[in-house]
Amino acid sequence: MSDGIAWMGAHHHTPTSEGPGMLGGLSLTLARGVETDEFLIYLGADLDAPAARTPYRELRAPAGRPGRTSPRLNRAMYGTCGAWTYVLEDWGMATWATGYRGEAESMLPREGEEILCLTANRFSPPALIIHAPDAYVYRADFGTDTGRGSALDAALGAAAAVFPSMPEASEAEVVAYFEEHGERLPELVFTAVGAYTGVAVDQGAVQAGDLPGVLIAPV
Repeated sequence: MSDGIAWMGAHHHTPTSEGPGMLGGLSLTLARGVETDEFLIYLGADLDAPAARTPYRELRAPAGRPGRTSPRLNRAMYGTCGAWTYVLEDWGMATWATGYRGEAESMLPREGEEILCLTANRFSPPALIIHAPDAYVYRADFGTDTGRGSALDAALGAAAAVFPSMPEASEAEVVAYFEEHGERLPELVFTAVGAYTGVAVDQGAVQAGDLPGVLIAPV
């Protein structure tokens, strides 16, 4: 098994894979306190799709009817580690991040659940950390923390994933730090989230498309 999930951040700037699986530009959504199949359906998977456990590499979008275009569907790969369900996507965003902001009822945070999302946000940078313990949502750009003093914030600090900012540091110091360390920022963020959650995902299985997958209709 690969070392945690830091490898996902290390490949943040790698082009999206054209092979059977995923590698570059991954968005990661983690959820606990909710059943895996239920969470996938919340995200927009077909009701029967999670039970099929179809390997990601075998997913095929349905053909459209004559004279009608096929519905747009994004492929997602998923699995479990400990109490957490993880969902991987490489289309530029995390479905949960777009859904809850659009107030899709199925994706609104619920009491008794915890959702932690790292969305690549390629269409509207920067990449974001979105943390929803119970029914509350806290957001932070990569390089910052949520400001709550939570265990997640502590993990981000311990992993050096919180960069200096003004007014505590001068503009020149902030710019210099980002120029020197910015390339590694996604890896540091994923390292912190791996430490906070204890989640590890096998890089080889993800690249090969061996993990189960579902098709998700975007919100």
